Amino acid sequence: MSEPAVDTKELDRYECRACGYIYEPEKGDDRRNVEPGTLFSKLPINWRCPVCGANKKAFANVGPIGQVSGFTENIGYGFGVNKLTPNQKNVLIFGALALGFLFFISLYGLQ
Repeated sequence: MSEPAVDTKELDRYECRACGYIYEPEKGDDRRNVEPGTLFSKLPINWRCPVCGANKKAFANVGPIGQVSGFTENIGYGFGVNKLTPNQKNVLIFGALALGFLFFISLYGLQ
């Protein structure tokens, strides 16, 4: 018998649509005395964004940390980069830029 699926909505992060602040339940909110482990749904009704002061209605669910970014129906397209997490995409992009820069600098040694 298989295990029941775990509801990951409990661990989801929420982003303020006004300023971009992300509330992470694992960290809580030390500016507003919210203990780590407090779910977004359990925050007080009068809780506001610690950066811009927007209310809870201004927040959108952005999923758990390390989740593949983008629309679910588009993940299978492309050369596999749609399956990368945002951190993996950053490493790929900035690593390629650094490698390109090193190749460019190496051309000065061809005198």
